[in-house]
Amino acid sequence: MIWDTHAHLDDPRYEEDFQRVLTNMEEAQVTRVTNIGFDLASSERSVALAKKYDFIYAAIGVHPHDAQDATEETWERLLKLAQEEKVIAWGEIGLDYYRDLSPRKVQQEVFIKQIELADQAGLPIIIHNRDAHQDLFEIIKAHTPKKGGVFHCYSGSWEMAKRILKLGFYISFAGPLTYKNARHTVEVAQQVPLDRFLVETDSPYLPPEPYRGKRNEPAYVRQVVERFAELRGLEVEEAASLAFENGRRLFGI
Repeated sequence: MIWDTHAHLDDPRYEEDFQRVLTNMEEAQVTRVTNIGFDLASSERSVALAKKYDFIYAAIGVHPHDAQDATEETWERLLKLAQEEKVIAWGEIGLDYYRDLSPRKVQQEVFIKQIELADQAGLPIIIHNRDAHQDLFEIIKAHTPKKGGVFHCYSGSWEMAKRILKLGFYISFAGPLTYKNARHTVEVAQQVPLDRFLVETDSPYLPPEPYRGKRNEPAYVRQVVERFAELRGLEVEEAASLAFENGRRLFGI
């Protein structure tokens, strides 16, 4: 059993062969997927997918790219979605200083707002962090979510990871763990506690080796698990089982 804890299966790139993607998942023994919202519309699509398929769960929230478009109505509708049975997390949320598609001050305010909403809804958070390490850490230190959370597709240093782990967060690894130049990510994977890691694809983005340059899909999370197992001297099935149980603990299912 493998759990892809972060995917975007509502992306238009899956429209033509969605059933084939699901078949590939089954063949790769990927038995659970969390579909992630990045704005109100994608959050609604995630919930719809989760209602349709037993093995799909949903996360809802507003990505930092879309922070400047959020309104009070957005928060009201997301809080209503949060009551749906298969919504297990609030995300992806956080800060992105690489593309700066929303003003940084707005990103920070919207991030804090959503931590508060996640606490209100009783949900852990899924964090997106790009080139914003210090500001993001200061926010989560001052506004640590009650139900914890996970840093998705972690790419920071081991020093940063230790600070994150100390606050109770989980760390999730994606396709970049398989890349030859992923020195920091490999270092973190070699040292992260075995009860605090998750695996994901971030499909359709960030495909692992040997699929770089192609569209990613949940079946490919198996390559991430295999690489993690190799780095830690574990059997693949053992690494998959550990990650699955960690997901169950964090997301409460």
